[in-house]
Amino acid sequence: MSRAVRVSTRNASFQQWEALLTNRTKRHRTGEFLVHGVRPISLAVDHGWEIRDLIYPDRQSLSSWARDILDRSGARPVAMSPELVAELADKESAELIAVVGLPTAPELPSSGDPHLLVVVFDRPSAPGNIGTLIRSADAFGAAAMVVTGHAADPYDPKSVRASTGSIFALPVIQAEGPDEVLRWASRTGVQLVGTDEHGAVDVADHDLTGPTALLIGNEATGLSAAWKLAADVLVRIPITGAASSLNAATAATVVLYEVSRQRSRG
Repeated sequence: MSRAVRVSTRNASFQQWEALLTNRTKRHRTGEFLVHGVRPISLAVDHGWEIRDLIYPDRQSLSSWARDILDRSGARPVAMSPELVAELADKESAELIAVVGLPTAPELPSSGDPHLLVVVFDRPSAPGNIGTLIRSADAFGAAAMVVTGHAADPYDPKSVRASTGSIFALPVIQAEGPDEVLRWASRTGVQLVGTDEHGAVDVADHDLTGPTALLIGNEATGLSAAWKLAADVLVRIPITGAASSLNAATAATVVLYEVSRQRSRG
């Protein structure tokens, strides 16, 4: 491990890192974001992401995990006053905080996979829902997730934490609107399956075994009119009880499970 930089005051570096917690513009201008937690940091290192700095409490003993991450990551070690680390930990205790470089923009998957599965999240407003859906998409075999329109930031700490590190394993593509995705779907022959509480077909009754893009709408307003018009089919999840609908990420997880269930029978 190289010699550590020491930070004991709220200097310019600290203030820049602090801004990454809440300022989306600053994250994208500097090209980096903060990562908390053992699993997310481990997956970022394992999947070869650029780890620029690793921040840890000064003059405290480190676990074997932390020492291994410091050795393997190639990051600059930053020994910081424990009180300042607590501020950057964003209400979490932290042995390490990683400053990770944003990736170059990934592309939509190429055609050829008969079981291709991509999740499209239309204008999500809550970063926690983005992270939760990234985690579910990764768990059920999606090749990528697309976030479209005016949306929360996938690299917000709340999204990264909710993904439990899956954001480092699953390509996340940001698109301004439907056009780019629709051109890709037309080229690749992917069916567009929208989710809507008033959909015409129960999700279990629609064939999801072929190449599929699953369309998930905004938490409050659902899919936009453009996405509904573009969808090949709108499916619904039959529910009972007092609930009028499901949380967007929860509904998507149910449909992803149904995709996995149908494909496992083949």
